[in-house]
Amino acid sequence: MSYQPSPTRYQNIEYRRCGKSGLKLSALSLGLWHNFGFVNDFENSRNIIHTAFDSGITHFDLANNYGPPPGSAEEVFGKILHSDLQGYRDELIISTKAGYTMWDGPYGDWGSKKYLVSSLDQSLKRMKLDYVDIFYHHRPDPETPIEETMAALDLIVRQGKALYAGLSNYNAQDAQKAITILKELGTPCLIHQPKYSMFVRDPENGLLDVLGNNGVGCIPFSPLAQGLLTDKYLNGIPADSRVATSGVFLNESHITPERVEILKKLNGVALQRGQKLAHMALSWLLKDSRVTSVLIGASRPEQVTDSLQSLKNTAFSNEEINAIEAILKQ
Repeated sequence: MSYQPSPTRYQNIEYRRCGKSGLKLSALSLGLWHNFGFVNDFENSRNIIHTAFDSGITHFDLANNYGPPPGSAEEVFGKILHSDLQGYRDELIISTKAGYTMWDGPYGDWGSKKYLVSSLDQSLKRMKLDYVDIFYHHRPDPETPIEETMAALDLIVRQGKALYAGLSNYNAQDAQKAITILKELGTPCLIHQPKYSMFVRDPENGLLDVLGNNGVGCIPFSPLAQGLLTDKYLNGIPADSRVATSGVFLNESHITPERVEILKKLNGVALQRGQKLAHMALSWLLKDSRVTSVLIGASRPEQVTDSLQSLKNTAFSNEEINAIEAILKQ
């Protein structure tokens, strides 16, 4: 039987304006960094996407190098899009990025116009799309003039291969430069994607101010610190956890007794709020009006549904904020 999206999908979720643009994003967006490569179970990947769209999540976030192998997440997503969501393309925000190594030689990495234009052409072929909604430069390039990289984003938007331009992993100073150049070119920066969570607070050192002052949206990735900010590690390391099985982005050295103690205290605050720790960690990011949407990952459809619980309580009292800050300073 062919997939029919839930008729009530737009009643389940909040949509937030992205900076000062005309675009709204679902408060939670689905990132395809993990669990959508050729190495993963296709039907499971498909069910995760169905569950997300049924829940009102309209934004699907990819990059050229997501997999493994690199490129395969875009291919898998493209396949699901064309078999199941073909008639719903105009209800979706699809984003991709370029900035990390994709192919051999001097033109397969970083931020040259040559690389960005070629990479997006490849991404569009993999997803069988005419355009993406948002195209990001994935990380700053220390060797390419920022003017060239921003001119490439401007060109791509003018060619109609992307509707909006975005940045990822830029610090406050570089983001301000990039945003100013894009504005002068006539292709304003829509959104910035930083690593941001209760444990990674770098965007608070000026970046959020830059985005707020320039009317640029913010969409944090790794909001649960690769799964640390869940109740998974409160009592040791489970055999099926990411730490035990892959250990690439999160490993045993991150699960110190001190860190577990902090997690237990944060969990105590979450329980008082009627939330799980993971829900509170997502709500905590969404309490800032400069944050448009938060990128969640999922290895099972149920995790998408579960994450939506975070939207039921995104307000924090001063006492709760003070308690959380005191715990995090330990």
